[in-house]
Amino acid sequence: MKYEAKLNEKCCESPFFHELDEKRYGLMRRVRKSKVKLFREENIPLMVKEQELCTKYSEIMGGLTVEWEGEEKPFPFIKSQLDHLDREVREKAYHAMMSAHRQIKPDMDAIMDELVRLRHQIAKQAGFENYREYMFVEKNREYSVQDCYDFHENAEKHIIPAWNRLADVFKNKLGVDTYRPWDNTTAKLLKKPPYSEVSTLMDGVSEILGKTDPYFGERFNYMRGHGLLDLEVRKGKGPHAFCAPLLVSGDIFVFSNFSPSHDSLSTLIHEMGHAVNGYLEFSEHGPFDQHQWRAEIAELYSFGMQLLLLDKLDRFYPDEEDFKSAQREELRYAFTMLFSPLSGDLFQHWMYTNPTHTAEERDQKFFEISKRFGLSPVDTSGFEEEIGMSWAGTIHYFHVPFYTIEYSMSMLGALQLLENYQKNPEQAVESFKKGASADLNQSIAKVYEETGVRFDFSEPVVKQMGNFLEKVIQEIH
Repeated sequence: MKYEAKLNEKCCESPFFHELDEKRYGLMRRVRKSKVKLFREENIPLMVKEQELCTKYSEIMGGLTVEWEGEEKPFPFIKSQLDHLDREVREKAYHAMMSAHRQIKPDMDAIMDELVRLRHQIAKQAGFENYREYMFVEKNREYSVQDCYDFHENAEKHIIPAWNRLADVFKNKLGVDTYRPWDNTTAKLLKKPPYSEVSTLMDGVSEILGKTDPYFGERFNYMRGHGLLDLEVRKGKGPHAFCAPLLVSGDIFVFSNFSPSHDSLSTLIHEMGHAVNGYLEFSEHGPFDQHQWRAEIAELYSFGMQLLLLDKLDRFYPDEEDFKSAQREELRYAFTMLFSPLSGDLFQHWMYTNPTHTAEERDQKFFEISKRFGLSPVDTSGFEEEIGMSWAGTIHYFHVPFYTIEYSMSMLGALQLLENYQKNPEQAVESFKKGASADLNQSIAKVYEETGVRFDFSEPVVKQMGNFLEKVIQEIH
């Protein structure tokens, strides 16, 4: 960290620094200037401690197991049972997950308490009022804190009422009178997982990617053949999924840890959106620097890939009713991305502008915000405590603070891409590829424009895309 800071400072002090071409190096200049502004040598040991705490979180979550029907099962297996058609199994899985969360809750509270304290200290020593102000500079955001608050309000005004209306559709499909916490999370109408072996999953994903565009399928097959896909469930394996560019080789590596479920299929497609984006960038511009990676852009292509493959899920669900259920689940998930990341963003705004909060206050605030957003149509009675502590299952709050709102921003763009795809599939796919290979030194808005969509989360666009998505879901009979 110390020597990187010296290099940044030397670069910014160079008389030639400001003569660099704005189009090619403008973003790099802004990033280096902000790094110089943020760096304090006394923050290095705090940042090291921060990373140690994040590693500890992953170790705890990776080793988390649950007893299920007399056997010790990895946590991802229990989570996959929330897909079960039998409501009693879903409820049992939910209780098992909450019990597991309760066991690790003291550790999670201790880690988060220390992270908030460290991050606040880092921000103060860098001259900021709080960690939120620090992170907006660190992320070089092209929008303000107030823009985020406006987005929260726009979603609460236009998306949540639609979500409440759709809850009636989902309740009807489920055949339940009351929407409970185990009824609103994943694909409950599917009779069985879309695959049983990882090899079957990869065969199917290869096929539907290739049908969408030959390049997509070719990249997947290349990654599969070169050991760049780590998809098997293993005890002790880290949770969740990610996609990582390997800058020296110019390859992309995809990691995931999910038992057979619709969620695991959807996640692999999502990560392949990132991978295709990475390969296109490599081929057009060579290895890209870390400063060029912006979540608002990257997530557009991961969500976009999920929606472009929506009409090909029959490869995994040959039964027509299952196919419709899978599509409905993908769109239900898309809808959650218009508000769930926003509630997580609001939660983090609160955490870091109230750094002396207690663990109990944190749980209460998480429940309160969750109830305002995604849990609005859900009967949460008797589960207030469980829901309040469930923030601990979100890796972003630990490893990548303030990285959630980008999901909602990019989903608005991905839905525009789906709207374009419905009108002209070939053109939409070409626009996807053009945007995914665009010069990352441009503004976020310019990259979106090259993809044929707008980087816009104003009230009219939020309302428009919410109406579009609700209509598409309603049309799947």
